[in-house]
This record gives sequence, structure tokens and C-alpha cells, in this order.
Amino acid sequence: MLPRTDQTASFDRERPRLVRIAYRMLGSLAEAEDVVQDAWLRWSKVNQAEIRDSSAFLARTVTRLCLDHLKSARVRREAYVGPWLPEPLIEQAGPSEDAADIEDVTLTLMMALERLSPLERAAFLLHDVFDVPFDDVARTIDRDTAACRQLAARARAHVRSQRPRYPLAGEQGAAIAHAFFAASASGDLNQLRTLLAEDAVAYSDGGGRKPATLNPIYGRDKIIRLFAGLAAKPADGPLQWLRAATIDGLPGFISIDRWGTLQTTALAIEKAEIVTIYTVRNPDKLQRVRELLTDGPDGQQAGTRH
Repeated sequence: MLPRTDQTASFDRERPRLVRIAYRMLGSLAEAEDVVQDAWLRWSKVNQAEIRDSSAFLARTVTRLCLDHLKSARVRREAYVGPWLPEPLIEQAGPSEDAADIEDVTLTLMMALERLSPLERAAFLLHDVFDVPFDDVARTIDRDTAACRQLAARARAHVRSQRPRYPLAGEQGAAIAHAFFAASASGDLNQLRTLLAEDAVAYSDGGGRKPATLNPIYGRDKIIRLFAGLAAKPADGPLQWLRAATIDGLPGFISIDRWGTLQTTALAIEKAEIVTIYTVRNPDKLQRVRELLTDGPDGQQAGTRH
């Protein structure tokens, strides 16, 4: 057996990657960290001398735990109130070791992954995103290598059909996100119209905890009517900008609405037009955001109104 300190250090080196795998599988940082903690408990009990590749062993353990977790998670999501969106992952500015993963796995992609079977999702993520060889994928999900190639191929075809063809991010994306907020805050419906694609879609996740649309809103005209209706309602105060953010690879921002609810907004943008709006208002999914606002490097406070 490895000494306890070496065993812990070996796991800690893998922890960031394991959390990323679990988050991409589950769409929840809290659940991902619970899964990784379960993996640690299993890791601490195995005979380390029998482990030839600790990285592969831990990835396999986390993936299997995620597959078990998804069985119950899918039942819960069927009873979820309104559209389900992943817990927003707010990315910090600057280079990081998982920058390539962030570029590849955006919120748009994660929504596409939700429509896959758990095995398709696992095969695609492990092989296409985290570069796990198909032989190891096969051992992880208890399928033969040929079946894993087919699972990944089906997932890849679906993901490609959902991926934006002309994505826009970076400074241009951030500028459009700021313009979208400004138009929403001022009630400038004409400006909103210029920012939205004709076939834009708006998702709002309140989880039954906060007011939100019960179904996606399809089409620019219907989205404009939604914003017009919100602007006409009596409010407690103005829409408040807290900070710009990159949310699961997409440009967006964190704000407090006119009724004091903390929310994140991520925007999928193609050819300088907003094609999808993803708004998370469910407070159960915003604990990390509140912590970021309180403890973040910019010192920004979220306040107490949420």
C-alpha cells in the first residue's frame, strides 16, 4: 500500500479532472463533488499495489458512480418544475489547465448531452473530451470496444447537430451580453429585437423556487413579448448588474432582477445574434455564485436581497 500521505497526494492530483468529468456527466457541481468524495472513500480502501494506472482507475470509478447517480437523477428531473439547466459554472479569467475542456464543453453542448443515454454521454465525454482510449472506456462502462465506438459515434452526431455553426465569444460576445443587459434594464424592446435571432430560444430555470417560465420560449417575437410583460409589472427596484461572466463557456452576466432575485444569464451567439438565452434563477443552483460574489477577486458583493 502507498503511505497515507502519498495516497492522498495521488488523489488530490486527479481531483480537478475528476470533478470536471463528474460535472459534465451530472450538470451539478455539488453532485459532482459528492461523487468525487465517494470515489475518494473507495480509493482509500483499495490496495494501491494492485493499481497499475491510478488516473484510469479513478476516472473509471467516478464515471461508474455518475452512471449510478444518473438513474435517480433522471427520475427527479422528470418531476422538475420548468426547464432544467445545469448548475452554472462561472469560469475565472486567465489561462487554466482545462481551458481546452471549457472551449469544447459549453452550456449548449451540455444541453445536447442531456438528450443522450447515460452510456452515450459517458462514452462521448471520456473519449472525445477527456481523451480516454476506447479500450479504457470499454472497461469503464462494461461494454466491448466496438460498442463504445458506436455509442460515441451516435453521441458525436447528435452533438454536432446541436453545436452552433458560427459561435461568437470573447470580447465581442461580452459586448453583446452587456448590450443585452442594458436593453433589458431600460426596457428598450427595439434594441432587444436587433440583438435576437429570429428563431431565438429562451430558457429560464427557477426549479419551482423562483418565478420562471414553465416552458422554453421559442421565437424572437414571443421573447420580446415576455420582456415587455416583465417591464410592465410593478417592481421593487431596477435590474442590477453584478458582473460579467463566462458561464459554461458562453458569454453572460450575473444580475439581480427587479424583484431581488439573484440570477445568471448565459448567451449562445451566432453571427452577432443571440440564438439562445439560458437564465438560472433556482437558488439551489446559485450557492457557488453567491460565494463567488462574496469572496471573488473583485470584491463584489451580492447583497442580501436574494
